[in-house]
Amino acid sequence: MMTTRNELLVARLRDLQSSSPDVEASAIISVDGLTIASALPAHVEEDRVAAMSAAMLSLGERIATELGRGTLDQVYIRGGSGYVVLMSVGADAVLTVLAHEQAKLGLLFLDMRRAAEDLSNIL
Repeated sequence: MMTTRNELLVARLRDLQSSSPDVEASAIISVDGLTIASALPAHVEEDRVAAMSAAMLSLGERIATELGRGTLDQVYIRGGSGYVVLMSVGADAVLTVLAHEQAKLGLLFLDMRRAAEDLSNIL
């Protein structure tokens, strides 16, 4: 049986979550705010995550460029209950991860970078 691109993407997202215990949820979002693939819990609104991820990525890219910081690598937001981390996947998508408040960020960034490379190859 042939595996579709979407199934491969979702499998890689699930692998990220199982190998990185700090990851609560993840999704791949197109730069125009559409969900490409996701592994989000039922209580998380996929459309809302997609729209906010695209907006945050766009703003982050503008800030990085206009303030002379080079090409945007990642954006992360720390809240009282955890983190939202966005990382580019190629030129046309972003990996969005929701992580626990006690997440080890260095390890999380490393796991996300590996996943982003794999996801970019699938896309």
